[in-house]
Amino acid sequence: MATLLRFHGFRGQILLCFILGILLESYVAQIRYSVTEEKEKGSFVGDIATDLELQPQEISERGARIVSRGKTQHFVLNSRNGSLIIADRIDREELCPGAPRCFLNFDILLEDKANIYGVDVEIIDINDNKPYFQTEEVEVKVSEIATPGMRFPLPEAFDSDTGVNSVQSYQLSPNHHFSLHVQRGPDGAKYPELVLEQALDREEESIHHLILGASDGGDPVLSGTTRIRVTVLDFNDNAPVFTQSVYSVNVPESVPVRTLLLTVTATDSDEGVNGQVTYSFRKITERTAKIFQMNTVTGEISTLKNLDYEESALYEMEVQAEDSPGLLGKAKVLVSVLDVNDNVPEVSITSLTKSVSEDSLPGTVIALLNVHDRDSGENGRVKCSIPENLPFKLVKSYGNYHKLITVGVLDREKVSQYNVTVTATDWGTPPLSIDTSISLNVVDTNDNPPTFSQASYSVYIQENNPRGASVYSIIARDPDSEENSRITYSIAEDILQEAPLSSYISINSNTGVIYALCSFDYEQLHNIQLLVIAQDAGDPPLSSNVSLTLFILDQNDNAPQILYPIFPTDSITGVELAPRSAEPGYLVTKVVAVDGDTGQNSWLSYHLLKATEPSLFSVGLHTGEIRTARVFLSKDTFKQNLVVSVTDNGEPPLSATVSVTVVVADSILEVLSDLNQLTDPEIPSESSLTFCLVLAVTAVSCLFFGFIIVLLALRIRKWRASKLLRLRTRHFVGVPVSEFVGIDGVRAFLQTHTQEVTLTMHSQKNQTLFPQQACADTLICQKMCEKNRPLLASQNLLEGKEDSNILQVRSLLHLLPNLTCHYSLL
Repeated sequence: MATLLRFHGFRGQILLCFILGILLESYVAQIRYSVTEEKEKGSFVGDIATDLELQPQEISERGARIVSRGKTQHFVLNSRNGSLIIADRIDREELCPGAPRCFLNFDILLEDKANIYGVDVEIIDINDNKPYFQTEEVEVKVSEIATPGMRFPLPEAFDSDTGVNSVQSYQLSPNHHFSLHVQRGPDGAKYPELVLEQALDREEESIHHLILGASDGGDPVLSGTTRIRVTVLDFNDNAPVFTQSVYSVNVPESVPVRTLLLTVTATDSDEGVNGQVTYSFRKITERTAKIFQMNTVTGEISTLKNLDYEESALYEMEVQAEDSPGLLGKAKVLVSVLDVNDNVPEVSITSLTKSVSEDSLPGTVIALLNVHDRDSGENGRVKCSIPENLPFKLVKSYGNYHKLITVGVLDREKVSQYNVTVTATDWGTPPLSIDTSISLNVVDTNDNPPTFSQASYSVYIQENNPRGASVYSIIARDPDSEENSRITYSIAEDILQEAPLSSYISINSNTGVIYALCSFDYEQLHNIQLLVIAQDAGDPPLSSNVSLTLFILDQNDNAPQILYPIFPTDSITGVELAPRSAEPGYLVTKVVAVDGDTGQNSWLSYHLLKATEPSLFSVGLHTGEIRTARVFLSKDTFKQNLVVSVTDNGEPPLSATVSVTVVVADSILEVLSDLNQLTDPEIPSESSLTFCLVLAVTAVSCLFFGFIIVLLALRIRKWRASKLLRLRTRHFVGVPVSEFVGIDGVRAFLQTHTQEVTLTMHSQKNQTLFPQQACADTLICQKMCEKNRPLLASQNLLEGKEDSNILQVRSLLHLLPNLTCHYSLL
């Protein structure tokens, strides 16, 4: 270091200070606490704020939180007073079974500067588990020739607690033949043995029952018992002897289930039944008994479950060999589990920034990662990497933590989102790796103005356009996002034909749709030039403009006019009558239309757009004649509504539509009958049933007398019309056949004199219209009819509540004027 300072001078001192700063920043003292197990939730563990030299309020201000190294969070941080408290019940025996000391490790992260502090909490054992034996009763076989002083192994008691809280002493129930001796092993474990004090006589007593107790050294003292059943056997003077006192084997943790690990062998010098040996586990924990199994005949020990080095690297158990008379021999078995690279590294994201501004400086911290591998040695060493083509890099931090920081300039318009794949690979053979994806959104800044797709635009619009119609939609693009890409459109103010341009054209500031504020006339104005400005909503805003020329085109601007049927002033469509006996091809009526245009723009075609029964009627393409396409069926409704379209041959074509109502009936009486069947009146209540019946009878009587009067008037009009027709017969010479319509098989000229009667059934008034006689020229007649003024006569038609039958009569009265016109042609 001194050489470095002498060599570099002042620059060396600066470099030394920089290195010392990095070392001091990464060094963090380990914080240690201790707490007893089984404490209540919320119990105090330690003062984190004081130990970190922080004020209590700084705990929340600096974003302090616990980063657990395990799957379970045992502690929480009180942000109000900066203390560490217990989050849930802690069971030492569950966390560290059989371990002399038990520690829980976790880290405390200060998010403001991404600093990590390690914390170790020692869990102190309490006497919360009593000693227990694996079996409730144990059988010990003793030969009757056994000499006093012979010892017989007894089962060992287990206690999940450690230290003084584990098994400390054994007791045997008082008896004359046996005593208890406790032998201490090299590892400090206590092994109880049954000592024969007096010779046994099988003929005198073949079975002895004893109680073996075990006590721990806790406060209070806890104990457990098991029953000893001593069976007195006949003479057997040799016990089985194992070939080795200790059997050991090394096995990799990757061996499959039911793999043979080793075979223990014991011999018995006796012959026959006394020399037959069976093998079994003598001292084994419940957890170990679920992993290994022994063949009682061959002494083979194999696996029942997969081994895991990370759970236990060494398994220790005792086996025994027993001959038929009951003499025992014992040996120890050690199974060492060798680590293999079978655990994939684990990457946990401790802190993550989901978005970063595109103008962020290099070195901005994006995420803090914790990398861990459950394997040991080289298998547990992990290296991390990310793809090289990204503007990020990984920097190693405290312990197993890594920081992901920016190293280049970000451009949201090029890449708006990064999916950074962090690859963690261990040093095992073969190496194992895992990929963790981190999604990062780049926040936009307003660094791009709006742009148009073309340098200029040309738009064409037909003359006589409707006011307010959209002319064109101009769109500018801004690669920025959100408010920076929200574009508003405007038109530069100008003067056109001594009027402001804004009186001709407007633009929707949000969508860029251009609207025509007036109807253009090609003969007066051929084109309009304007400048469209697009401006974003960034801070500061950016803008651009483009020129647009609007060309006005000439068009076919006269639509067809329908002369017949003519809409009455009360908007009720005409009604045509067709008999049910009409054959296919029967002429029902004719639609007459003209077009003010010339040439091909005045060529008209007729189409049936809509019909109650589309297959019942057809319309002549060029004549406009409505004829029946088939015979009427009983299921056909008596009222058929048709919509006929008249289209010219202009470009674009113009059209008009007319609605025609055809009543299928042979007489007016049938029309009345069908009309009554259409309406299904509501059933009156019992209280007003009599009144409704009387009112219905009265209405039907009035309708009948009214019908007789109308029929008489029609007959008189028919008689007068026939006289006028005979006088004017000579005037019909040269009239085209298409100018006639057929009613009940009689052809009559369309332009005849008619009388029109319109009744409006209001609650207080009716209206009677007596127009002038129809003229020979239909267009002139239409103008004259528009000048007629209706004659009003006030009259009370109905008193009280209207009935459904009266409403049917009103509907029929609306149809009578047209029916009158048809009968006048007869």
